[in-house]
Amino acid sequence: MIKVADAVPGDEDAIAVLCAELDGFYGDDPEGTAEDRARQVRDTLFGSPPLAFALLAWDGDVLAGLAAYSFLWPAAGLTASLYLKELYVAGAYRRAGTGRLLMEGLYEVARRRGLSRVEWTTDTSNEGARGFYEALGARPLPSKIFYRVTGDDIAGR
Repeated sequence: MIKVADAVPGDEDAIAVLCAELDGFYGDDPEGTAEDRARQVRDTLFGSPPLAFALLAWDGDVLAGLAAYSFLWPAAGLTASLYLKELYVAGAYRRAGTGRLLMEGLYEVARRRGLSRVEWTTDTSNEGARGFYEALGARPLPSKIFYRVTGDDIAGR
């Protein structure tokens, strides 16, 4: 039985392993050693202040999936929103309800915190993710365009 819980210190090794699988899903090779990746997860999720948060889906002691998120302000009026940065379910756990459990967990976080929105993006080419989100009742927001500035472009500004 899958259980969803907040990421806590000590989870970083399992998260780093799942994120290496995530990199492969997107066609990338994981960077650094397993220890480097675990340290980066620890610094990001459990630093002071944390830079992000994560809900984890556990099948016993096996990490089946994660939902990495942060909070954005302002949203509607002066409310805040939850921004889902990454939802990833390990290959062996797809189409078994794990993603739905993680999304329900995010909605519960938003309810508890009194947030006005849960928002996310997905690649236009990721038909599986788009179908999953639409099956949950979410619809694309055609009035928004997603922008990104990265690495060298940030450093050169």
